[in-house]
Amino acid sequence: MKIRSNSEITDVELLAAVIGVTAPGQAAAIQLLQRFGGLRSLLHASNADLLDCAGIGQSRLAALRALPEIARRYFTESLPCGETIRSPADTELFLKARMQHLDHELFCCLYLDNRHRVLRFDELFRGTIDGTSVYPREVVKEALAVNAAAVILAHNHPSGVAEPSQADERITRRLKSALELVDIRLLDHLIVGEGKATSLASRGLL
Repeated sequence: MKIRSNSEITDVELLAAVIGVTAPGQAAAIQLLQRFGGLRSLLHASNADLLDCAGIGQSRLAALRALPEIARRYFTESLPCGETIRSPADTELFLKARMQHLDHELFCCLYLDNRHRVLRFDELFRGTIDGTSVYPREVVKEALAVNAAAVILAHNHPSGVAEPSQADERITRRLKSALELVDIRLLDHLIVGEGKATSLASRGLL
């Protein structure tokens, strides 16, 4: 594949670069994208469905499975411990990489010091995010354990829709109140969907 700027490379070319730039590799890339309708659906496909495609064996399957994990680790390293969060965009990029591909709901906390440097990122709760599955006491306990001055909350919507629900707003208010009791600021709560994250702070919902 001729090296060009990233924006000029097609999905077929990107995929062929991973599974093989030979003619069979490019043919397999075209077939995969046609069958699954795009890169996102392709990378979410089951092993059985992928292996059912012509030209996909165990080695190419392993390469496809490695792609989202490489991206996740890359963006995880973009906010290492001690790094200062300089803008909401930094946080959104990090959280989308960590959470938007998940097929289950996950509630996470980003703990910061008084200079907004990252202390720790924790995945705290799985399942439906409502008043019965998220425990403010646990969030406060972990924040105190790392001596956090501020917290950013995040959870994903596997449906891909990044709009906050009434339950999201309720649990945000509960968590903000619990954190205020120990002088820890809640900076934001982000809802992560497909390719997008919605900030409750920007909506005036904190």
